[in-house]
Amino acid sequence: MPIYTPKENFGVFGAALPGGFYKKEDSLPPEMRYFDGKPPETLRFGSPWPEGNFKWVTETKEIAPGLHLILLDGPWGVDLKVKELSLAIDTPEGIVLVVGCSHPTLEKIVEAAKSVTGKPIHLVFGGTHLLPAKPDDIERIAANLRDNFKVDFIAPVHCTGEPAFAILQKNFGDRYIYAGLGTTLTVGKDVMIKAEAGQPKTYAMDDEDLRSYRAAYMRGPLRALLGGYSRLARVAK
Repeated sequence: MPIYTPKENFGVFGAALPGGFYKKEDSLPPEMRYFDGKPPETLRFGSPWPEGNFKWVTETKEIAPGLHLILLDGPWGVDLKVKELSLAIDTPEGIVLVVGCSHPTLEKIVEAAKSVTGKPIHLVFGGTHLLPAKPDDIERIAANLRDNFKVDFIAPVHCTGEPAFAILQKNFGDRYIYAGLGTTLTVGKDVMIKAEAGQPKTYAMDDEDLRSYRAAYMRGPLRALLGGYSRLARVAK
């Protein structure tokens, strides 16, 4: 099965660069030069998953009818830029936009998806990268998504942050969907969490997990995952 990944100069899914990308110094003896002074025409870099059928994506493209890959650059950390893919799925109600971690910013991804597809955004689902954002910025982004981009529903996950969960919920009201790990959503005129076999809605972390996680986090971020006194830590071990 093909796996679509951004093409990076040095990516974990493999990469390739022209052999002449670095400066040469002919005065050096061959044994002091890369490739003994005779680099191949193309330098290829491997992957931890050599059997993976990776398709490197270099531009926004439609990979199947109604399935668009949105490719944008985004910052990660202080000065490292990465390429990030988002998936725009055409549905009768509009575009379901699945984002990864939204390093290019959520607004730019939504804007690009609307421009490429020419369709309204019905649902934004995925990581929003609002964890480090200030409350004023989150308020502005939430209002922009609701009022200017006319996003119907939003289901933010992992890298969103608790303040952003609250602000997005306030702005979207009953069109805000909390989607925890393993959640299945049904998409139609309304977006809802699917209950399996009539079971009530459940979350990845229950009240006990949340209490122990927050207590551990106050003693240091890594203790939340590695501490020996919480149920999460016992499971991790």
